[in-house]
Amino acid sequence: MIASDAIQDVRKHLALIGRPPEARDIAEALRSTGQVVSDSAVLAIQEGIARDSTGVGLLEPLLGLDGLTDILVNGPEQVFIDRGGGLELTGLRFADDDSVRQLGVRLAASVGRRLDDGSPFVDARLHNGVRFHAVLAGIADPGTCLSLRIPGRRHVSMDDWEQSGSVDPAAGAILRRLVERKVAFLISGGTGSGKTTLLGALLSLVPADERIVVVEDSRELEPRHSHTVRLESRPVNGEGAGLVTMTDLVRQALRMRPDRLVVGEVRGAELRDLLQALNTGHEGGCGTIHANSVADVPARLEALGALAGLSEPATRAQVASAIQVLVHVGRAARLRQVVQIGVIAREPSGQLVARPAWTRVGSGGTPGEAMAQLQEMLS
Repeated sequence: MIASDAIQDVRKHLALIGRPPEARDIAEALRSTGQVVSDSAVLAIQEGIARDSTGVGLLEPLLGLDGLTDILVNGPEQVFIDRGGGLELTGLRFADDDSVRQLGVRLAASVGRRLDDGSPFVDARLHNGVRFHAVLAGIADPGTCLSLRIPGRRHVSMDDWEQSGSVDPAAGAILRRLVERKVAFLISGGTGSGKTTLLGALLSLVPADERIVVVEDSRELEPRHSHTVRLESRPVNGEGAGLVTMTDLVRQALRMRPDRLVVGEVRGAELRDLLQALNTGHEGGCGTIHANSVADVPARLEALGALAGLSEPATRAQVASAIQVLVHVGRAARLRQVVQIGVIAREPSGQLVARPAWTRVGSGGTPGEAMAQLQEMLS
């Protein structure tokens, strides 16, 4: 067994030859660094080089795990995964922080992005659809941190949500009716709560003769729908040009004759254009938003409106007329669940409020008086 620091010395020696190393090169590198040359040692180095130069390197075996949604690397000593039931610490370890950094630099370079001391963080989508984020040591502690969001390999339908108990029959009927009646809605929840998965399931219910235009910061939505167009934002390139923002994409989407305008995640100035679209005849618009509960969504929308340059009264007026229903998802007993459905309302004072219309039994609330308002929308 070769020590990890010795392996690094061998690799540094091999890097100097300027071409892919052959077995004899590895044997010479082992001798030059004072290591015992054996067939097993040469093979181990070859396998390590091959592994680290393709895919996601040391992390590659994790990609085959059932239900995998995230891989999180916190420096060389900690590699976590999420398979839908919360974070789990794996037994994988990197040799040192340079090994983590090298993997991050290679993955960034594979999609034309920089990761170095002058640009110490990166957010990109890899060619295989994996969403990749990295922050170098010095900015991050305990070392270089990598985050990989794995796209779902299996489409989760509304039937799946209902059969698993994540959506009970009453909520399922409401959600299906929302899509059928082209009611504008937002799905709220925390990170990893299932917002995007649920939205994809609902978009799959859209009639095949309607055109869906999806705007995303990083592609995650994969609805089973025959007429879906996806637009994805883009950061600046190495020359400081080429920026395409979510706001740009929402505006372009409106010129593409969408029957359903979808914003994968509403989190910035694009809210302004989305509200204007929903207030000018674009029915059935939807998206997701980060929030801890249905009741927290109005305040979150007001904050995003301020980022978009809207005054508080303007934000409140546009939200009240554009967005009709809120659906909140969360985790309970390791299961993603729809826990509440509410409606947006405006108080006589002008303040926005979210009134619960349906609440899942056992989630800490009871159905509110807004159910009649919701039923009217769905009738």
